[in-house]
Amino acid sequence: MQTEALNVLGQALMACSYDPLTGYFRDGCCNTQEDDTGSHVICARMTDEFLKYSLSRGNDLMTPRPEYRFKGLKPGDRWCLCALRWKEAFDVGLAPPVVLESTHLRALDFVTLQQLQSCAFSQ
Repeated sequence: MQTEALNVLGQALMACSYDPLTGYFRDGCCNTQEDDTGSHVICARMTDEFLKYSLSRGNDLMTPRPEYRFKGLKPGDRWCLCALRWKEAFDVGLAPPVVLESTHLRALDFVTLQQLQSCAFSQ
């Protein structure tokens, strides 16, 4: 899918991850559209703490689900997260690091740039 999407820095949206293949469209990018009710727009680098937190909130991102071609996430993987789940984790001090260049501009509908920058992943 070709897109003119922008990231939170106002630049062209960069890919988040091809392995594991992420994104609402499974195109490697945190692209979105109106029917993406979860707003999978924040590219984050998974941590053990966040994966356990997500599991405790009812979203198991670690267990492989072959029927969905999902091999399960592990610490260090990059993944397009739902904006509100990231904010929820941020509010309790468990937000995973964010890849700003790969985080869709729409994330700013849910969180501030300052919040994202405070958790920026530096490569």
